[in-house]
Amino acid sequence: MQRIKVRLYFTVILMLMFLAFPASLAAAKKDKNKANENAANLPEVIWQDPGDVATLNLLYGAGGKEHAPDPDGKYTFVKEDRQGTSPKFDVTDEQGVQWKVKLGQEPQSETAATRLLWAAGYFVDEDYYLAELKVTGMPKLHRGSNFVSADGTVHRARLERKLKEVKKLGNWGWFDNPFLNKQELNGLRVMMSLLNNWDLKTINNSIYEVNGERRYLVSDAGTAFGNTGGVASRSKSNPKGYANSKFVEKAEPDYVDFVQNGKMKEVTKHIPRADAKWLGQRLSQLSEEQIQDCFRAAGYTPEEIAVYTQAVRKRIAELTAL
Repeated sequence: MQRIKVRLYFTVILMLMFLAFPASLAAAKKDKNKANENAANLPEVIWQDPGDVATLNLLYGAGGKEHAPDPDGKYTFVKEDRQGTSPKFDVTDEQGVQWKVKLGQEPQSETAATRLLWAAGYFVDEDYYLAELKVTGMPKLHRGSNFVSADGTVHRARLERKLKEVKKLGNWGWFDNPFLNKQELNGLRVMMSLLNNWDLKTINNSIYEVNGERRYLVSDAGTAFGNTGGVASRSKSNPKGYANSKFVEKAEPDYVDFVQNGKMKEVTKHIPRADAKWLGQRLSQLSEEQIQDCFRAAGYTPEEIAVYTQAVRKRIAELTAL
């Protein structure tokens, strides 16, 4: 009799759980829909005034010195990220901060690109470059193992700080967003050519919910600072390729076409001349030392920094002369 009572008890419990499960799913779905609805009603922004451009610290960028990773700190491996074309994995530092580590050809170019984008007033991830970092529990990676020594030392890495207050909502396209024909979006289009960033797929553009706003940004600019040529000739993080490439393709009285190749070449075409000049006037406030700091932060050599700095200043001058 006791066994029968126990069985009946557990049967009733299971039935109650079974009946409650659809209700809990419906409640969760309702909460998610409500959260999405609230996010959709937030103000949408793609640009913010960075203040006095001449005072910005481009050595540390958007995150500042206070958020910079400790080059001598201890990092613990969490998991490998096998999405995208570059090797990536997650780590945590001794303070519990999470970082996305990127290896390969893009860490330096992406670190430098975020600083110029931020200086122009655009939203960016908090990216930093470390020539080396020590990671405990480091397994053999599926990709990028050639950048990792046997003792867990990782070489030439970009670290993206993961902020708890930032929630990714999705992606946006260059011709599918709320800012079409706006000066701020047109300025960002010019920035893609100024950086020679040639991988302009929608997946590289993110929408973040942060501080009560829906922020639109280019969240992956790793294919910058090389040549935007065809599939066989394009490059990234290539100082000579960047310096020797053309910037302005055609300047008409009302609009400007900037050089861009590949499937998304229309992104940098037919941009109002006034909007391109607006961007140039903002960037012209940067000192030579600030521009140099963009590339110092990315670990380039003094010779490479000199090449990049001269090329960037030349492009800014072309914009202001429009």
